[in-house]
Amino acid sequence: MKLTVLTYNTLFGGRDGSDDRRAQAQIGLIEQLKPDVFLMQEAKGFDANGGALLYDWETRIGMRGFLAIAPRTGQNLAVFIREPLRPVAFEADGANFHHALATVKVTLPGSSRTLTLISAHLCPNGPPVRRREAAYLAVHAAPDNFTLLTGDFNSASPHDPEPEGFDALPAQHRARYLAEDLQTADRSVLAHLEAAGWVDIGHALGGSNVATVPATDFTGTEFATMRCDYILASKALAAHAASYEVIRSPVTDMASDHYPVLATFEV
Repeated sequence: MKLTVLTYNTLFGGRDGSDDRRAQAQIGLIEQLKPDVFLMQEAKGFDANGGALLYDWETRIGMRGFLAIAPRTGQNLAVFIREPLRPVAFEADGANFHHALATVKVTLPGSSRTLTLISAHLCPNGPPVRRREAAYLAVHAAPDNFTLLTGDFNSASPHDPEPEGFDALPAQHRARYLAEDLQTADRSVLAHLEAAGWVDIGHALGGSNVATVPATDFTGTEFATMRCDYILASKALAAHAASYEVIRSPVTDMASDHYPVLATFEV
């Protein structure tokens, strides 16, 4: 089957107080793309009022959602799946991550294999914390399994150039991304993940030259122009990667400070 995967940091679930115009734009985009899997970061407020927002999104996009609560930050993680994918197990880790980690295992139609889906949002505060979080993710990269790890890693890739505008960032924002030389952007988090066996699909398919932050309507904020949202796959799954795209459009220019990333696999 062709498996379409979308990962998206939605910036507070697309809501600015009571203003949900960004959320409506995000939902419209998902309805248009119809991914089989949607891995969401910053699902803020999705646990409130008995999960009313989670249920609303499930109804609107026609997918089943699994929510990992971020107990300290409220920036919850979510994984949504579309039939014929069926859940086998769900795990939320709010202890070992600054925000949380959402992991869903699903069956693949017509196959005896299972697919593990992980939505991650690594700590924004600095590389040492992110490297510790990456250590928890390394163990999921068993090469023979079908495993997908996506999300906002708040980190530059060793395959990418120095982020554009990095030197011009205010010092308090630059400090969150600095390597040990205190001059250049840290690349150790992604390097550690790749050393563990994760495959960067954007790099593998030649799309790693496209930045995922900041979106056009959010320039001049806390980001240099760089790729910090990734789709990583175990070696077995990466062999089935068919396409990769950072979705840049008038809708995604305004819907979040991050651009969504889309990939397809033939599994």
